[in-house]
Amino acid sequence: MKFGFFSSEFSDQGTADDGWFLYKSPANWALFSNSKSETSSFVAGALLSILSTLILLVGNVVAFCIIYSCGNIISLFSLTFVVGIPKQIKTMFAPVRFWATIIYISLLALTLAMSIWLKNFALSIVLVCVQFAALVWYS
Repeated sequence: MKFGFFSSEFSDQGTADDGWFLYKSPANWALFSNSKSETSSFVAGALLSILSTLILLVGNVVAFCIIYSCGNIISLFSLTFVVGIPKQIKTMFAPVRFWATIIYISLLALTLAMSIWLKNFALSIVLVCVQFAALVWYS
């Protein structure tokens, strides 16, 4: 009599060894595709936000603020590939996150508007720092 993992008593034995058993049936391929889309959009958004600092080193504040904010927007909405837009919006505006969401979205818009129209270096940097603080609070 075999014991433990190699036992044939249970019909689901061997499904946890490779981790890809969920994606072998066509019914779950959409979940796998959505997970890849979510991961790639989150990584793209994070890369945009990180690489925007290189643009800041060059001294182009407007481009920095635009690319940084767009990276945050892409990262924020990357989860919609998995949970869908209605559930994402419902989660964002849940009572626990309501004010954090309002402040974060307002700061995204304010950062973009002030950096494009005023082109003030100090104000743009302050807004990006406050935007980052709001993102941490949102998380």
